[in-house]
Amino acid sequence: MFLTRLCIRYPVLAVMMMVALMVLGLFSWRALSVEEYPDIEFPYVVITTDYAGASPEVVENDVTRRLEEAVNTVPGIKRILSTSYEGRSRIVVEFVLGVPIATAVQDVRDKVAVVKTRLRDEVREPLIERYRPDQAPIFSLAFMARDLTPRELSDIVNHQVLRRLQNVPGVGRVDVVGGVPREIRVELLTERMEALGIGVEQVMGALKRDNAELPAGTVSLGAQERVVEIAGRLRDPADFRSLVVAVRGSSAITLDQVANVLDGEQEAQSLALLNGQRAVSVDIIKMSGANTIAVVDALRAQMVQLRDLLPNEVQMAAVSDSSRSIRASLGDVQKTLVEGAVLAVLIVFLFLGSWRSTVITGLTLPIALLGTLFCLYLFGLTLNSMTLMALSLSIGLLIDDAIVVRENIVRHAAMGKTHEQAALEGTREIGLAVLATTLTIVAVFLPVAFMGGVILQPLARSRCPRSARQWRAGAFPARFRCIARASGRPLRGRHPLGLGQSRPHRRLCCALAADCGDRRLLRRQGIRA
Repeated sequence: MFLTRLCIRYPVLAVMMMVALMVLGLFSWRALSVEEYPDIEFPYVVITTDYAGASPEVVENDVTRRLEEAVNTVPGIKRILSTSYEGRSRIVVEFVLGVPIATAVQDVRDKVAVVKTRLRDEVREPLIERYRPDQAPIFSLAFMARDLTPRELSDIVNHQVLRRLQNVPGVGRVDVVGGVPREIRVELLTERMEALGIGVEQVMGALKRDNAELPAGTVSLGAQERVVEIAGRLRDPADFRSLVVAVRGSSAITLDQVANVLDGEQEAQSLALLNGQRAVSVDIIKMSGANTIAVVDALRAQMVQLRDLLPNEVQMAAVSDSSRSIRASLGDVQKTLVEGAVLAVLIVFLFLGSWRSTVITGLTLPIALLGTLFCLYLFGLTLNSMTLMALSLSIGLLIDDAIVVRENIVRHAAMGKTHEQAALEGTREIGLAVLATTLTIVAVFLPVAFMGGVILQPLARSRCPRSARQWRAGAFPARFRCIARASGRPLRGRHPLGLGQSRPHRRLCCALAADCGDRRLLRRQGIRA
């Protein structure tokens, strides 16, 4: 009733409040990220370790079991699943729901850091990352050329395409599938090696020693200081053939005497086919939190520029676009949202028979919906299927309340009362019933907020940008601190929110402020923190 009297007494203030909500909602709608589903963190940590050339049995004994024994001591683990491939170990650690995934990743990383020093030198650095479904490619391009070899096509993609795609805003990683990069192959001749007494370790040592760029210090020339570097990286196969592997007396044994050096290609690790034709595919993975639709639109704009740079014989085609399903899903929900709003307004006009009442009732829809978009932005949520579905379901409840209040106001106006009296008395008479109806529906859905599981993670991680730090135990103390700061008044006497009217109540408020770590609010209460 206080808000009703305020809006009736100061209509300009009410209009400006509604305009402010609509403006904030429009700006929030432009800034909101658009996704198909909410941002959900699954309680999984994946450890991937490469051990080139090792059999699955060796990978299991030397890598997987050691990592499992180290990670098994991390608290909160539900189960560990491991798979050993040829040259690769993959361990999936599942945690109990409720364990912060960032803390879990750090704990796993600390345990792996201890045991990785005991692994063989040939084992690469273990890659530790959390499982995220949004790490799947959102866009894929395929490049084909009938007159070019796979190696030539791969060189074009690596030199002219990858760098431009990586510079697109929102792109996190670009993977190449079906590419055939260049490789200098050294095929050892065992008979000659035995005859000359050369071992494999000597050949590998010569390649590591003479095929590297090494720093050689600095040279000072007056006021200038220059960095000296030995450019020892070999690029031509003829340079490899002249490498000295060993010295026997006064003669040097070169690499071409014990091996064949070929300018070839790497063995195919992946294959991409488009309509049965060999192709090179490029998979684009977006950054975490980036807008999928905005990233795909930027990639399609980049495709137009790439077509002008690529040779005429190279064909480019978009073979996968995850934004299509997102656009279709969100389009259906938005269509349902608009249809429901239009039908609700038409039904109001049909039964009330007044265009003025219809306009007043219909204005509640854009104001409430745009204000809700501002709240979504404020709490860090996104526009997805679930939030749009919730908006579409809330239209019916919103129209119901507006119709009931408006019809009662019209009834009082028909009795001969002034517009101000009809609005005040009509709202006062029906306000409690409308509030009870709304709270009944809220009470039905309120238990959902206290449910656990993966689906309700976005609700639990909703944030308030006005608070600098959030209480670990939940979101209520952070919200309380935002409200207390916004009020700008101490929690004594009659607080504008009704807080602190009694001494025990004031103690509770100060305890919440202490848990939040808000020393400024405590000093306002006369308490030294």
